[in-house]
Amino acid sequence: MKEATGELVSSVTVLVAIGILMASFYYVLWPVIKQGFENTTACNKAICEPCKDSSGKPSNKCDTVTCYRNGIKDDEHEVKCVYKG
Repeated sequence: MKEATGELVSSVTVLVAIGILMASFYYVLWPVIKQGFENTTACNKAICEPCKDSSGKPSNKCDTVTCYRNGIKDDEHEVKCVYKG
């Protein structure tokens, strides 16, 4: 009987640990992954302004550029995207 109780306790411990891992993934990691997917999709569909240096001349040394979803230039549709050269 003691062996059966020990196995039951081990099984419950494993199930609780799996539940904690699943909950932490769902509530902590998944929102970050989902936001990354959404940002990448928005940048792929956006129309981006050319990269310019501080004097306003074209340059290839930008980290990010300002892009607009659907080509609409306003704050609601503005997205910062990685410059792809």
